[in-house]
This record gives sequence, structure tokens and C-alpha cells, in this order.
Amino acid sequence: MVRSATMTDYPNLQPEPSPMPRVPAIALAIVLTLLAPAAMAADKPLDGERDRTSYMVGMDVGRSLVGVGPDLDPAALDKAIRNAMDGGKPLIAEADAQPVASALMERQKARTAGAALPALPKTVTRQKMAWLVGADVGRSLAAMKGDVDPATVMRGIRVVLDKGTPLLDDAQFAAVRSDYIARNRARDVQKGEANLKAGQDFLAKNKLQPGVVTTRTGLQYKVMADGAGEHPLPVSTVRVNYEGRLLDGTVFDASKGSPAVFPLNRVIPGWTEGLQLMPVGAKYRFWIPAALAYGEKGSPPTIPPNATLVFDVQLLGLNR
Repeated sequence: MVRSATMTDYPNLQPEPSPMPRVPAIALAIVLTLLAPAAMAADKPLDGERDRTSYMVGMDVGRSLVGVGPDLDPAALDKAIRNAMDGGKPLIAEADAQPVASALMERQKARTAGAALPALPKTVTRQKMAWLVGADVGRSLAAMKGDVDPATVMRGIRVVLDKGTPLLDDAQFAAVRSDYIARNRARDVQKGEANLKAGQDFLAKNKLQPGVVTTRTGLQYKVMADGAGEHPLPVSTVRVNYEGRLLDGTVFDASKGSPAVFPLNRVIPGWTEGLQLMPVGAKYRFWIPAALAYGEKGSPPTIPPNATLVFDVQLLGLNR
């Protein structure tokens, strides 16, 4: 996350045709009654801006998943997307992820080439493949959770994957997408202005705190524990333990128990400057203004525009 500021295909999910046993008329009527709500949901008109935006997003996702669609269980995909949007723990075990991903890639390549599909390993199921893809999709949609309705997003995904007729034609899709982007840009500008002022106000007070040093660029730091080793150079590669937070205390990134390795000339300016102040063995706290971090664009979805960042960094050593 301190690095400088720098979805897959799926056709028709139609079931294989199978003979339908003859059933009494009254039984058939009951079945049709039970199925009616699902059909109505698929054909239900889009009601308002939120519905249109959600459906557009779903269509966009569906178009990106065309190559792997036949391999995914629809119900499992829906569940995995919702789970990831809510920040839940992945439904697929970590040990299963790599073989499932490999199987998906091989089958997608075969479809693209018009070749015979490779057989699935016994441990790879359509459910697991849907869980893996859904987790990826859900994480990418998490930032817009407040703007969309997951059920309507799924309607948009399914109409594309089932090769149905979307409720938005190409022109309507483009217009809804353009409007959504414009609204987000305007909202980001407002958030950015508020974040910039909040950061400036915070730093103005923080610099008066005991032990806080402010550099010429506006970077602030405090020595939490001193060290006795050498200092990094601008071209050094450093080994560190670190935790990054927003001003409200939200942790957006951390080394998570094992040291991270970064070249100082490929990280945000606040790190390039700040780490050079540290001797090996030291631990510093940095308050990094937006201009020395990710600026007015931020780093979605975790770092808002114009966010002032707080880092606790322990410099473990240098890799030459």
C-alpha cells in the first residue's frame, strides 16, 4: 500500500435439456405459481437511479466474466459476491484457491481457442470456482456498496451470462455509466476538500505535541524507539514492519507479522523522505500529508482522496 500511486469471460448457463415427465395440470399450476416470483424479479422494471446503476454495474461485471461463466454455480456466485462486499472471510479455503484458479484459467483458454475443455480435478467444483470468482468481484464492488443493490447487480450479471435481453440497451448502459462516473467524481471532489482541511487542521495541532518534528516538506514524525544502525539512502531497499492508518484510526495496510521489503525510490514521497531519517533498529511514527502520500486521487477503496496518513514503522535492516 505504500507503493507509489500507480473482472474474465462467461457465456450461457442454460441447463442441459432433459425430458420432462408429464404431470397433472393442478401440479403444473402449483409449480408455475412458485416460479412466478423469480420470473417477475428477472423482468421487473428498473425503478430509479439506484436500480439503473446497480443493473449497469452487473452488466459490466457480467461482460467481464463471459469466459468462465459455464463453470460457475450461480447461487454460489451470488453468495460469494455479497459476502465479499460485506467484508466477510472468503468462502473458499486458501488451500483450494490455487488449484481452482488454475482450472478456471485452463478452461477459459480452451474456450477462447475453441478446444476441448480439460476435465476438472475431483477437488474442483463449480461451487468452489464461483466462490473464488465471487470473492474477487465482491472485493472490487465493495467501494460502491452504498450506491448499489446486490440483488439488482446480480440481475445484471445473470442477464449477460444467460445471453438474455438486458433492460438497458447499449445507449442507456453508456448513459447510466457516464452519469455514475460523473456523480462519483463530484463526490470525490467534495470528500477530497473536506479531507484536505481535516488533515491540515490535524497537522497544525499535532506539530505542537511533545516530541513531534515537522520537516521542511510538512512531513511529521516522532521517535518511538531509537536505533544505532546506518541510515538508508534514497536508492536503498529497506526491510520493515509497519502499520498504516487513517486519521480516524482505520488500519488500511500492515506488514502482518512478516517484514515487508520496499525500494525507497518506489514508494510514496513521505516514505522516501521519512525512512532516510531512521537508523536501522529504530521505530518512528510518521504523519504524512496528502501531498506526500496519495494526493487528491487517493488509493481506492482503502485510502480516500487527500487523506493524511499515519504510519508506525520499524526499520529492521537494509538490503543492498
